[in-house]
Amino acid sequence: MLSLKHSFRMAIASISSSKLRSALTTLGIVIGVAAVIANVSLGASFNQYFTEEIGSVGNNFIIIEGKAANLFHDDEMEVVKNTPGIVGVSPLSQEVAQVKYISTIRQITVQGVSEDYEQVGNIQMESGTFIDDKDRYMAVIGHDVAYEKFDRKISDKNTIELTFTRPDGETVTKQFKVKGIVDSPETTFVQSGIEPDERIFIPISTMNEIMDQDYYWGFFAAATSLESIDEVTDELDKRLARDLGVPFRDLDNEDAKPYSLMNQGEILEEVDKLSAALGSLLTSVALISLIVGSIGIMNIMLVTVTERTGEIGIMKSLGYKNYEVLSLFMVESIVVGLLGGILGIVFGVAGAYLADNAMGLPYVFPADMILLGMLVSLIVGLLAGVYPANKAARMNPVDALRHE
Repeated sequence: MLSLKHSFRMAIASISSSKLRSALTTLGIVIGVAAVIANVSLGASFNQYFTEEIGSVGNNFIIIEGKAANLFHDDEMEVVKNTPGIVGVSPLSQEVAQVKYISTIRQITVQGVSEDYEQVGNIQMESGTFIDDKDRYMAVIGHDVAYEKFDRKISDKNTIELTFTRPDGETVTKQFKVKGIVDSPETTFVQSGIEPDERIFIPISTMNEIMDQDYYWGFFAAATSLESIDEVTDELDKRLARDLGVPFRDLDNEDAKPYSLMNQGEILEEVDKLSAALGSLLTSVALISLIVGSIGIMNIMLVTVTERTGEIGIMKSLGYKNYEVLSLFMVESIVVGLLGGILGIVFGVAGAYLADNAMGLPYVFPADMILLGMLVSLIVGLLAGVYPANKAARMNPVDALRHE
């Protein structure tokens, strides 16, 4: 009776007798398993990265944007504020202004907001404080504006000069005192076309006074929770449509409404779809390597069966059963697959870690990937060894002994 332990020892001896050939065969499994593990890990890292990026923009945020000027006023502001589930809202206006500090001039986008934006926009201050609704010519500047845009660094309590151009072409220049500097959120997510570190905030009342306007570009609101954000958005949509005279029948027609709504949940959903599609694509490519690796194992096992035909004949003449010969070659095939799987897991984990560090992504490695890698390599070795092992087991002992 051929024990499993004996089969394993014979498999190791066979693999050791042809080290180069076995190594080249195992390489296919190593690359395949490593690619699958690294790609799945990278997909999870990208997903967490974008989730954190979006979360840095605001807490359960809803962006309401007007498609035309002079659409949103204080009445619409009250509609948004009084919608059930809304816990904070700030009106928004933005203009590209000419910003001068000492002798350096730069073109920077300036946002007019209310004091509530600090909460709903998830603003973290590095120094100073955020603007207050009672402020007039006060400004809060982004991290890059303070430290990289100008020849000299700007600190809070410094003064900057902002020049705005009105729609009629008239320019207005005002001096603003820097009240605070926004801490860098370490994100590259772009909110409404503005990189977080490159913003300048001023009171929206001051913005409207300078631009000689009484309307808002849009609103930035926050819902009570991410779970309820879709329900809150739908209710807000109905109320705004009613306030702006949009017929109920056109509520689902985005082209018929003079505004657009976007919330954090919708963006996260799109990110999940994109991450899943990217992960599927990368994993599909990696599976090709596994198929090549399985063919390599089958090839080496067929060669092994041919080389050991005489040995098989002796074994069967000594009374070894077909299933014992079958198990001998199956074990050898599985061992090759498992060795490739172990090495593939090591290289996959290392590769994912190096790639995450190189791209500045959070390192996410699901622990079940180790189990998956071992399972995949086991299945590949098992399937690749079925035909060669069956061929060996079905050999006629007389014909095998005659084989030269």
